Amino acid sequence: MDRLFDHHAPPATPKDLQRRIEKLEKINAALVQRVERSMDQQANAYSLFQTAITLEGQVRLRTEELTNALARLERTNDELLAARDASERANRFKTRFFTAVGHDLLQPLHAARLSASALAEAGQDGRHRVVAERIEHALTTIEELLKSILDISKLEAGVITPTLRPVALDDLFASLVVDIEPQAKAKNLTLRWRRSGLGVVSDPLMLRRILQNLLANAVQYTEKGGVLLLARRRGDTVRIEIWDTGAGIGEADRDKIFEEFQRGAAVDRPAIGGFGLGLSIVQRMAEALGHPLDLCSRPGHGTRFSVSTPRSPTFVASGPKAPAAFVSSALGLAGTKVAVIDNDAAVLEAMQTLLERWSCEVLPARGLAGILGAAATNGPDIILADYHLDDGANGLDVVRALRSRAGTAIPAIVITADRTAPVADAARALGCELLLKPVKPAELRALILHMLAQSSPTR
Repeated sequence: MDRLFDHHAPPATPKDLQRRIEKLEKINAALVQRVERSMDQQANAYSLFQTAITLEGQVRLRTEELTNALARLERTNDELLAARDASERANRFKTRFFTAVGHDLLQPLHAARLSASALAEAGQDGRHRVVAERIEHALTTIEELLKSILDISKLEAGVITPTLRPVALDDLFASLVVDIEPQAKAKNLTLRWRRSGLGVVSDPLMLRRILQNLLANAVQYTEKGGVLLLARRRGDTVRIEIWDTGAGIGEADRDKIFEEFQRGAAVDRPAIGGFGLGLSIVQRMAEALGHPLDLCSRPGHGTRFSVSTPRSPTFVASGPKAPAAFVSSALGLAGTKVAVIDNDAAVLEAMQTLLERWSCEVLPARGLAGILGAAATNGPDIILADYHLDDGANGLDVVRALRSRAGTAIPAIVITADRTAPVADAARALGCELLLKPVKPAELRALILHMLAQSSPTR
């Protein structure tokens, strides 16, 4: 290029000019490309800037929306927590209410049953006895319904916590048969059980309630034949079975019968009573215990319910005792001194009337001080004590005091409407028998005879 402007240089040839032009074109093209790239970069930067601004606005909008959503969610959570707390309070109140009402209802029911039994035994003609038996039947129906309502309310509230321990099945079966046998005899049914020597791990009160409901259900739906209770070992489990020769359960009814207020196809038969709560309670208690429940049935032939429970590996089979052998007449109770402690005046009077019908000498009292005064010079042969007494005292306090004064372990029966495990454990630890209100007079009489016979073999 210098030669183009150098006047002393020889003139450039066309080739030189062509080369220089091409060189300038290349330089120009490079400069143009650089400028274009710079402009593209600036355009891209501007575009990115605009995009960033747009995204920032969107992020701010989404952040506001998310903040509002979180605030609404927090308010909803607070409302749900408040609703849950209210529901839990309502459940606790309902449970306390049913427990209190149940106890208050069981008290007069207990007194009514004792009075009805005394009336039946005192009846001089058949009409009075029939009336007394009808009263007894009505009281039994009320008792079963009340127990079912209490069981369902506690299960729904989740306040029943199983207390697992070894349970001797032979003792449990024999006791259950004593309870159910009157119903079976009234329908001319055979009620049998097989001794197995097996033990299981379960909650004794809940397991008893399950089997009691299943046995009562079997007797209720069986018109001829009988009911069989047995246990079979299956490896590490024990399957408890209840067989009946009833009408059976069709496929369509096998799921419905475990629902409340369902009684299957036999619902139209007027002889069937109750409200269809028994099997619902059975299923819920079995689930709470983790005991699988099974049903096998052939319409027209019969039904088998089974409950599978863990086998107790350390269980030692009990002796050949059988509570069914306790049943006896009132003979042998004449002159027996019985201390009766109950803070309910109606119950105390009804119990006194019944025991006097059995020719017993009754020492009644409504608390510890009263019975210590009554028994100061005339110690009892046996003690019947309500568990819950006034001023925070309980029947076990009375048992301890009377035994301490006598210097001997006087036989004692604790009678209560409290069905909780701690009460049963405390009574068992003190060597007392436990009866739940409302007490069946025949069961009470049989147990008194049995305990007196054990404490004094020569009696």
